[in-house]
Amino acid sequence: MSIPARRRSVRRGAPPGRGRRRGLRARAGLPALTGAGRFVAAHAVDSLGTGLVFAFTIVYLAHATHLSLAEIGAALTLGNLLALPAPALGGLLLDRFGPKAVVALASLVSAAGFAAFLVVRSAWQISLAYLVVQAGINLYWTAARNLVPLACVPGEERLWFGFISSLRNLGIGAGAAVSAVALALFGPDSLYVLIAANAGTFLCAALLFLTWKPARSPAAPHASGSSEDRGGPAPRGSRQAVLRDGRYLLLVAANLAFVLAQMVPPVLLAVYVTGTLHAGAWIPGTLLVINTAAVAVLTPAITRRSARHRPHRAIAGGFLVGAGSFALFAAPLAWQGAPGWAVAAVLVAAMLLFTLSEILSSPALNELSVVLAPAAANGRHQAAFQLSWSIGGAAAPVVLTTLLSRQPVLPWLLLASLSVLAVPAAHALAPPDREEALP
Repeated sequence: MSIPARRRSVRRGAPPGRGRRRGLRARAGLPALTGAGRFVAAHAVDSLGTGLVFAFTIVYLAHATHLSLAEIGAALTLGNLLALPAPALGGLLLDRFGPKAVVALASLVSAAGFAAFLVVRSAWQISLAYLVVQAGINLYWTAARNLVPLACVPGEERLWFGFISSLRNLGIGAGAAVSAVALALFGPDSLYVLIAANAGTFLCAALLFLTWKPARSPAAPHASGSSEDRGGPAPRGSRQAVLRDGRYLLLVAANLAFVLAQMVPPVLLAVYVTGTLHAGAWIPGTLLVINTAAVAVLTPAITRRSARHRPHRAIAGGFLVGAGSFALFAAPLAWQGAPGWAVAAVLVAAMLLFTLSEILSSPALNELSVVLAPAAANGRHQAAFQLSWSIGGAAAPVVLTTLLSRQPVLPWLLLASLSVLAVPAAHALAPPDREEALP
């Protein structure tokens, strides 16, 4: 008797068309977006602005300062290295003020850094401006993951991370397209406008984050950065708590392997394809377009399917696929004299596997970075996780290019080996048996 009554009440209370809309959303892999309009808009605006200067920062600095490319590269590297402590500061601020305040502050800091780009004229000024920009970026990502539990329905964390990844790729791609058109039509002077526009998008994102009122409080105890005011400060933790948390340190190590792999497109791809394989100059750009478009379009649906499995399984699968992609990237080295179309086909297949690895691993790694961080030490844990991005991003250029110059197969061998070693590490992130199983 009670079952039919319950069914009648569900049918009577559901607005017409809601079930159909929910079905379409589920098939598309999208999370429930109710109450998260400003949160989504902030990510869209931020990524669009980032795309405006993503591919043209060095071009702008060469035009604005007349320094050599070597001098500009050294100045940017120095600024990046000086910003390495920013995640630790972000962890302190996150524990004290909560994720919303830190993310808004980070956007303001990045806006100031890009505004400073408009007046730089020397190498030390570039280093100082980029220090500010990179510090803002590091602060942002230290805290931004903790906003997801405030936006999502419990259990949809991984879907949200996948959706944000897709949204940001779309925004960055759109911004890069606008920049390319502006540069082609109006020349290098248009880059001043684009830099200023990027600073403006960071200001807009800060305003959207500050004025966003999350519709939900994190329901689970581990949904860190939470308080009764939904986004306020969490209890303070300690660095010792992070160092004693072996499971979280294992996650950080696995993420470092993932970060080094993610440096292939910006660091290794173009010089390997054109300088080592002597393949067509059009191939690296095409591979980057494939990667960006596939992440933007396919991430929600693939993440929806992978969310049926625990995060550690998705991460392990992603690393296995990644190892296969690096083997394919290295394969043309064994085919001296292979036709250009065959080399291009192998590289496209390698990039597709690389992209699938990214889609499987990234949302699950981000999910665990939040889930495994206890509320009492959340900021320090997030700082440790973000530090893997900072260290990996700083180390990858020198490590990968040095290995490539010594023996072209070595960077691919290193990345494949790290991916294989990360598989058992990912399985070790499985929850203890006492934790409740997924439905």
